[in-house]
Amino acid sequence: MPQSKKHKTFYAIGLSYKKADAVTRGHFSLDENAKTALFKQAKADNISSLIVTSTCNRTELYGFAEHPFQLIKLLCDNTKGTVEEFQKVAYIHKSNEAVSHIFKVGGGLDSQILGDFEIISQLKAAARQSKKEGLLNNYLERLVNAVIQASKRIKTETNISSGATSVSFASVHYILNNVSDITNKNILLFGTGKIGRNTCENLIKHTKNEHITLINRTKTKAEEVAGKFNVVVKDYANLQEEINASDILIVATGAQNPTVDKYLIQSKKPLLVLDLSIPKNVDHNVSELENVTLVHLDHLSQITDKTLEDRKTHIPVAEAIIEEVKTEFNGWLETRKFAPTIKALKLKLNDFKTAELDTQRKKLSDFNEEQAELISNNIIQKITNHFAHHLKDDDIPTDESLELIKKVFQLEETKYV
Repeated sequence: MPQSKKHKTFYAIGLSYKKADAVTRGHFSLDENAKTALFKQAKADNISSLIVTSTCNRTELYGFAEHPFQLIKLLCDNTKGTVEEFQKVAYIHKSNEAVSHIFKVGGGLDSQILGDFEIISQLKAAARQSKKEGLLNNYLERLVNAVIQASKRIKTETNISSGATSVSFASVHYILNNVSDITNKNILLFGTGKIGRNTCENLIKHTKNEHITLINRTKTKAEEVAGKFNVVVKDYANLQEEINASDILIVATGAQNPTVDKYLIQSKKPLLVLDLSIPKNVDHNVSELENVTLVHLDHLSQITDKTLEDRKTHIPVAEAIIEEVKTEFNGWLETRKFAPTIKALKLKLNDFKTAELDTQRKKLSDFNEEQAELISNNIIQKITNHFAHHLKDDDIPTDESLELIKKVFQLEETKYV
């Protein structure tokens, strides 16, 4: 590991729906191939620990670097985004601010729709991927686990996610509020990824509609979803025909470029198109058609119905839970900070013990090896425990105490990871 490791700082860098529009977020989205390339580059750049998340609402890197630009460069080198574009819309959080940010994100307080916890599964998957790549140190693993713990508590101890959540629910909510006679409308869902599946479930649950058709590039995936919900599946080759038979088209594909444009739409009857994809998968040119209404998920987040207003009242409790878990994490961090010194102290005291036992062994003919060893070890444990308790005291400056202990005992710290 490079010597500079101890000088590295924990950063969170990224962009989200708050300042970056869908087009910009699309420029910085990372598919699996891009993530693999990014990890490879990170290792070559001596980045020791890093997790990467890329969803429709945000792309973020959490990791240790000597300067945040190292992480920004990793992101820009592996996406269509440029550094100049990043600087206009991005955020960079350092140390404690970065820790606070990941807790806020994982706790559903920074979601596009308040209380949407889909990000937590993304963080779990990101941590697993980093561990597999050998890029997850103790600090980051412990931090992600703390965020997961806070998220679980917020879900169970507050009503911040009461009612259905997420983009998929927001789209169905929009349809219910803007389309009359919804039960008899023809609905086509194009794309059966996570958002597509959730949307399908919410559509069936809330609209009682029996005219829902699924199309996916891979038909078997669409059939798996259809099997759960008893809806019709059509071939990808029938996409244009099905679009023209529809009243509502929901696009939730994971393509990097638009999959639907105005040339696919020949019907003159009203068509509502919801694009739930990042990058956008519906070309803006469909808006040129008078009979088409195009809504992107950025618009859906502006829903301010009573459910979301009610959720806001639970923010203080959620923040209190985060503070509690964060305090526990910081406590562990402090312990980890002085652990090398305590370990070095124990080794030094063991050296004293070994030297003293050697002396007494030579002096005493009836020297009791076992008893001397037991008593010495107990005394060493008591002494190190006293020092550890002293260092845990919030009223005492830890750094000063560590320096004093090192000086008095002339300690050379052992590596502690």
